[in-house]
Order: sequence, then structure tokens, then C-alpha cells
Amino acid sequence: MPERIITIAAKISSNLHVSQQPRANGEAMVFSKLRNTGSAIADLRTSGCMKMLFPRSDGQELTGIMLNTAGGVTGGDRLAIQAGAKAGSHLRLSTQAAERIYRAQPGEVGRIETRLSAEDGARLDWLPQETILFDRAALDRRLTVDLSATARLLLVEPLIFGRAAMGEAVNDAQLTDRIRVTRDDALIFADTMRLQGNLQAHMTRSAIGAGAGAMATVLLATTVDEADHLLPHIRALLPTTAGASVIRPGLLYLRLLAPDGFELRKTLLPVLTCLNGANLPRTWMI
Repeated sequence: MPERIITIAAKISSNLHVSQQPRANGEAMVFSKLRNTGSAIADLRTSGCMKMLFPRSDGQELTGIMLNTAGGVTGGDRLAIQAGAKAGSHLRLSTQAAERIYRAQPGEVGRIETRLSAEDGARLDWLPQETILFDRAALDRRLTVDLSATARLLLVEPLIFGRAAMGEAVNDAQLTDRIRVTRDDALIFADTMRLQGNLQAHMTRSAIGAGAGAMATVLLATTVDEADHLLPHIRALLPTTAGASVIRPGLLYLRLLAPDGFELRKTLLPVLTCLNGANLPRTWMI
């Protein structure tokens, strides 16, 4: 083989070796508005792997179902979500299925950034299904919410550390998860969780998970009267591995631990139904 061809072949081989694998990028943006006595789409845009579906609803809310056509998230993927409920409207968002965070290449991190907002008199329900971490996953996720003075927010973030029924263990992974909520530009809630290394071992520690394989964060930002009224009803639904408190006027916070995703749902479904005041999106029931 001529020397020139050998040199070119070597360069091609070298480039193939160092080139990054294809990455998924997606954006979704949706806003609701009040129309007559119900809520309708005010603005909508999607690109890349992110899609939005809007099933029919018997209620007055606008329900949006987010779909990641990439089938999951791995290192280097970038997803961005922006959603908001304009004055007086009701926007309810969920996912078509659980979001899977797959094994990442060394040094690569998947990123999901979500920005939510709700104007005066609006209601925003952020109800994604579970995020499942697989072994060697790497995820950096950020969720920020801006609320007006009289807006209502219901938020849940369920997380599963491998599927116990499949014999999966998360022995090496990294997760950074941040939630920030402001009302009238004042910070009212901040939560940051960072786990790295052998998550299976970390979650067995009594001060972290006490052997739990799944967890969920639930937050309700509403009126003082509603938060105080709902608290005893929510506590009555909780196992000993969960706790709920009104951590400031009008802000009800719940953290739940469970052995696996099945047990997590057994508690989450009645809790979210109570806080939602209605049935959850049908995707939760499939």
C-alpha cells in the first residue's frame, strides 16, 4: 500500500478513535393561557429529540406530556425545558414514561435544565414520572421555578437507583440535582443533592438512605390555609420512611424513601392525588 494511503488511513483511524459518539439534543417550550373558562396553548415550540403531546382532558387544565425520542439520557446529552402558566391558567406537565439515565462515557455528563414559571392566579403542576439511574450514569440536572404572589405550584421528582426487580445495582455513578423556587423574586426553597461513586453503598448508610433504592421529593407552594389543611392528610398517607412538614407559610415539603420503585409509587400515587385534588395524568396509570 502506498505510503500516502497508509498515512491517510492512519489519520482516519485516529479521528474515529477520538471522535465523540453522537449526542442527543432537545428543547421543549410550552406556555398556557386562560381562554374562556379553561386553559389553552399560548406558545409552543419543540426541537431535536424533545416532543410534546396534548391528550384530551375532562378538566379545565392544559395537560402536556413530554417525550424524549432519544429513549433516555447519556453522557453529553443536553435537554432544555421551559414552561409556564400565564395569569389565571392551569398547566399540568408529565412525561410519557420514566426517564432513563444510561451509562456515560468517561468524562461525559448528561445535562437537563428546566425552567418553570407561573403568573398571578395561575396553577402549575410539574409531575414527571420516575428518573431511573443506571450503573455508570452521569447526570447534572437543574430545576428553577419562578412564582408570582398568588400562583400555585405542585412539584414532584421521583428517583430510582437501578431497578431492583431486574437485579440492577448502581455501583458507580454521579448525580447532581438542584431545585430552586422563588416567589416574587425571593428565594423560598433550595435543595441540592450530590451523589458520586458507589450509590448502592451510599444509600445503605443510615444517614443517607437506610437501604432505600428509590426516593422522591414533593413540594407544594400554595396559600397558608391550604398547606396547613393538607399537612395532616398527607402525613396520614406516609410510611415511616417519609416525612412531611410546612417548612414556611404556604410551603409544604415531603421527602420519601422506599425500597424500590413499586413501593415508591404505592405512596406517591395517593399523596399526589390528594395534593392535586384530582386524578393524575393517565400516563401515571399505565
